[in-house]
Amino acid sequence: MDRSVKNNRYFFGLGTVGRDMLYSLVSMYLIYYLTDILNLPDSTMWWMAGIFTALRIFDALNDPIMGFLVDNTHSRYGKFKPWIAIGGVIGGILTVLFFTDFGLRGTAFLIVFVLIYLIWDLTYGANDIAYWSMLPSLSIDQKEREKIGSFARICANVGLFACVVGILPITNALGGDKEAWFIFAIAIVLITWAFLCFTLFGVKENRAIVQKQEKTSLKEMFSVLFKNDQLMFTAISMALFMIGYCTTTSFGVYFFKYAYRNEGMYSIFAGVLGVSQLAALTVFPLFSKKFNRKQLYTAATVLVVLGYIVFFLAPMNMIVIGIAGMLIFVGQAFIQLLMLMFLTDTIEYGQLKLGKRNESITFSVQPFINKIGGALASGIVTVTLIISGINSAPTPEDVTSKGLLTMKLAMLIFPLISIVAGYLVYLFKFKIDKEMFDKIVAELAERGDLNLSEKD
Repeated sequence: MDRSVKNNRYFFGLGTVGRDMLYSLVSMYLIYYLTDILNLPDSTMWWMAGIFTALRIFDALNDPIMGFLVDNTHSRYGKFKPWIAIGGVIGGILTVLFFTDFGLRGTAFLIVFVLIYLIWDLTYGANDIAYWSMLPSLSIDQKEREKIGSFARICANVGLFACVVGILPITNALGGDKEAWFIFAIAIVLITWAFLCFTLFGVKENRAIVQKQEKTSLKEMFSVLFKNDQLMFTAISMALFMIGYCTTTSFGVYFFKYAYRNEGMYSIFAGVLGVSQLAALTVFPLFSKKFNRKQLYTAATVLVVLGYIVFFLAPMNMIVIGIAGMLIFVGQAFIQLLMLMFLTDTIEYGQLKLGKRNESITFSVQPFINKIGGALASGIVTVTLIISGINSAPTPEDVTSKGLLTMKLAMLIFPLISIVAGYLVYLFKFKIDKEMFDKIVAELAERGDLNLSEKD
């Protein structure tokens, strides 16, 4: 294997360990910080439910613009790395501000929160779009892309579950108060910056794969998004999956605190799920040699459905809940990686159909979807916590059985429906299989738009 190919595979993946720790901290625990650490009242949380949803949807609409800026960037460092660096540094500083108590409450708190969140979302979006849209520039071989993508997803899940497993034990060990969460946020940001250096200094994109092309105009940006039908179907399928996934994971700490009534088991449960997902991602290349992507997606969806059903019907028994969680997260690991591959392959499809290669505009769909999923999940979680009585309950014992059932319905049944709907969209609408992809690449090469001599 060429040394640069191997370096790219590993240094690209390592770059996202800290990024996913940081994103998990904000997307999964910011609401918990507001409700259980700052102890904001229901009156403020009602506002926060609307603010979270509105801000994430509004900012998601800016992601194609950021993709447009990345695609039109020409520097000595390429078009991806400058944005990875800028977004990583500024986004990290703003993450610390999220977990800084300025002593504000009421209207003043809401105004400051909105300002910080808007800027954080823009900067993290710049980093995220630039990072993932670099992947297609590293190889045009489907199998090599799967290897790069699977290792990157492994690293992403290492970061995610390191945060999930460690956050409560570490913050509790530090005192479990506002200062503890502030220190934890600083540590996560420093780790993020350290791991980004692997990508910034270790990855070498192959600029010779694609022939030089003119800059993309704003008008052409909309064509890249809306005239690429396979990109649109991928986006819809991904969005439905992420809405379900984000909703379930956002309820995790609340489930173990208020339903299972042993908050300490949350970290153990998360550790088991983390190992399960990492194992699934590790063996994915072996399964991809024997089964096509449609077969893998179908099998993964079956696992997820079984897991959700078992989880919903399970008694408060850790063994049964653990088995259900493993089924769900093994299936989800496969689906997340497949989604990344589907999105990557729509780049060559769009290049053939529209005449231009726009990695970053195409990949702007991913943070757009993550934000929409996160926005709706945050709204669902916040409203559920209020109407179930969890947010106002002095102790877990004060939450009624009706309130717990409300939480389980929002945490498990709604996500199940959403994830299955995403699979059906893929099944009936997505058509880029290996045979079609190879034909696309061959035609692009014949047209002079791709240099196959650079293929790994």
